[in-house]
Amino acid sequence: MNPQKIAIMTDSCTDVPQELVEQYQMYVVPMRVIYHDREYTDKVDITPQQVYDRLEEEVPHTSLPSIDTVCDVLSRIEQAGYEHVIAVSISGALSGTGNAMRLAAEQFPNLDCRVIDTLNIGIGAGFQAIYAGRLIEQGLDMEEICRKIQYSVEHTRVYFCLATLEYLRKGGRIGRVASMLGSVLNLKPIISCDADGAYYVVSKARGRVKSIAETVALALKQVQGNAKYCIAVANGSAREEAAKLAQELRQRLPDAQLFLECEVSPALGVHTGPGLLGIGVQVVEG
Repeated sequence: MNPQKIAIMTDSCTDVPQELVEQYQMYVVPMRVIYHDREYTDKVDITPQQVYDRLEEEVPHTSLPSIDTVCDVLSRIEQAGYEHVIAVSISGALSGTGNAMRLAAEQFPNLDCRVIDTLNIGIGAGFQAIYAGRLIEQGLDMEEICRKIQYSVEHTRVYFCLATLEYLRKGGRIGRVASMLGSVLNLKPIISCDADGAYYVVSKARGRVKSIAETVALALKQVQGNAKYCIAVANGSAREEAAKLAQELRQRLPDAQLFLECEVSPALGVHTGPGLLGIGVQVVEG
């Protein structure tokens, strides 16, 4: 039941697991993955593994959804009888998706559309869409839901442990010298989003094992002192390691209100490459 008539719209790079997309009847706006000979729709006609399998021959480009695509989604929302929309996008510092949502919403004067810049990426952003679904189920009104989500945005972090710097370099996220030094010294960076929603290196560790341990330590520190929190373990072609990591965190953080395991989207995988492990931590109001 949704007497408030509030819809949730989000983009495919928020990595909300499909079962939760269906549970909360979310409307997902897909990113685009572009090769020299063909364009794919993120999570629709291409999988993360297909991207990884082709990285040796071609690293594709990614692109935000067109305004027409967002308008198509908003039109479906309006036709379904909704009056309000909570639009959850990945960080505006990393993508123009949120701005595309705002521009598209201007063409729907009968919809009260609030665009949430999560200042995050992957499941760090997806947590906010899931939280919106839970708050709608609780019967909260639009203003209270947006207020609680804003608190959550300010208290959510995702830490990504990368197997290689190569694809961040190819995507222009880091320079060639930094990439070469990282490879020579076997440094594995742990990346997150800062207060402005931009990528930054939180920490570096030498070797995979130490890098994963440091990622766990960062997540535990984020949780410390908070009674209500949610945890997610994300991976990009690192399922076995992710399963072990999830088992460890379930034991060490048994009080998590929600514990998710998910795979990063093809569009995100383009920039991180295979071997990605991520831990998302969302702290909600007590």
